Formats: sequence, C-alpha cells, structure tokens
Amino acid sequence: MMSANSSGPLLLVAAVALVDADGRVLIAQRPAGKAMAGLWEFPGGKVEAGERPETTLIREMDEELGIAIQEPCLAPLTFASHDYGDFHLLMPLYVCRRWSGQPTAREGQTLAWVRPARLREYPMPPADVPLIPMLIDLL
Repeated sequence: MMSANSSGPLLLVAAVALVDADGRVLIAQRPAGKAMAGLWEFPGGKVEAGERPETTLIREMDEELGIAIQEPCLAPLTFASHDYGDFHLLMPLYVCRRWSGQPTAREGQTLAWVRPARLREYPMPPADVPLIPMLIDLL
C-alpha cells in the first residue's frame, strides 16, 4: 500500500466536454485492447512535453474525432485529480460548444451524445466520475 505522498509519476491529460445545440455531451467508449477498455470517457489525451492543455485538445480532437476547435472556444470548467496507484492523473476538463466538422470515431471508439443527467448511467474511469456533477450544474 502506498502512502499518501508516494504515488507514481504525474500524468497530465486534457479532456473536453463537447456540448451540442441540444445540450448533450459527447462521450467515447474506450476500445478493446486499451487500458480500461469498455469504459466511457470525455474525449481528450495526454499532454505532450512542451504542450499546453488547449493545444493538446485541438490536436486530439482532430486526430480522434476529425473536428477543428479554435482555442477561444475552449472554456476551462474543472479538473480531476485521481491516484491510480502506478500513476497520478491530473485532468483539466474544458467545455466546448463550437467546432467545425462532424465528430466521427477515428480510433475504433464508440461515440454517444448523452444528456448530462444521464451521464451516470455510463460506466466511466474513476477520474471522470467526479466531473459529472459540475457538468450537470453547468448545463
């Protein structure tokens, strides 16, 4: 068992809640073969060295979903801090209501547009769960 101050390395991952005109949020199901496969999450990805979270999201949304996001459309909402044992995840969550293109699953993931009040019906990684009440309050 690890003590409170001896977690593994810090992993910085940026995530985004894409919100459509009907107030629904896009979530993606992790494909088979990936860690936590089958769980639903907010799209995003690992912040690379020298990258800002906003830059990460612009890059990742193009790669994962084929959509273009402009940085002014990314509004920081909250963050998650979760110890997974072998690493500690720090994940800022942004909200985005404007983008170009139609979100399309480009990495084998399943996508779902979900009303905020129904997000709890989808099994999510432990770090994503505490973000749901903030989204419900916002939307």
